Amino acid sequence: MKRQEIIEQLQQRILSLQGNYKHQEATLNLGLGAIETAFPGKSFPLGAIHELVSFTPDASSATNGFLSMLLGKLTKERTTCVWISNKRKIYPPALKAFGINPEQILFVDVWKVKDTLWALEEALKCEALTGVVGEIGELSFNDSRRLQLAVEKSNVTGFIHRHQPKNVHPLASVARWKITPIPSVLPGKMPGVGFPQWEIELLKVKNGNPQKWRVQWSPAGLEYLPGDLLSVPKSTLKSA
Repeated sequence: MKRQEIIEQLQQRILSLQGNYKHQEATLNLGLGAIETAFPGKSFPLGAIHELVSFTPDASSATNGFLSMLLGKLTKERTTCVWISNKRKIYPPALKAFGINPEQILFVDVWKVKDTLWALEEALKCEALTGVVGEIGELSFNDSRRLQLAVEKSNVTGFIHRHQPKNVHPLASVARWKITPIPSVLPGKMPGVGFPQWEIELLKVKNGNPQKWRVQWSPAGLEYLPGDLLSVPKSTLKSA
C-alpha cells in the first residue's frame, strides 16, 4: 500500500471517530463538481447534519431550490425523503424540475414551531429514509447534538434550514451553507426569466476548505459560472 493511501485511510478513520463526518465505504458521488472537492475525501458528507441559513424571503426560496437539487441527487427510484415545516412554501409538482417525483417527498406540516424539532428528530431516526429537511428558526447546540446522534445511528442525511435565525451560533453540524439568489439570464440576452442562479457559500466545513461558487441550475445539470472562483479548473466548470 502506498504512503498516500495509508494517510487517506487514517484521515477517514479520524473523521469517522469525530462523529461529524461519516465516510461511507460506497461513497455517493453527487456530481456537484468543484463543490465536492471542498470536503474531506472530495465527497459530499452523508449520514450527517448540514445547516443552511437564510435571512431574507428571496434567500429562503433560493435555499429551498438548492435543497431540492441536493435531494434530487440523493434520491433514487423507490427512495423517500421527508420535508418538515410549519409554513410550507414548496410547490410539490415543481420538484420534477430537480429530478424528483413528488410522491418521493413526504411533507410533514406541523402547527406549532416547537413540534418541528420533535418531528425532525423522529424522522432522522428512521433508517428507511434517504434524507430529511427541517425548516426551523432557532436551534440550540444541545438540540443539534441530539439530531447529530440520531443520524449517526440511522445514517440518514439531515438538512436544517434556519429561517432568519436571531443567533447564528455553532451547531453540531458537518457544514454550514448560505445560498443567495443572483439574477438569471436568458441566452442571447432575451427578456424574461432564465434558469435559477445561486451564489453558494460554504461558510463552515469540518476539516475541509470553505469556499464560494456562483452556479446555474438547469435540466442539463449544475453549471459553474465563469470567473466566480479562480482556483476552479476549466474542466470542472460544468457538472452533469
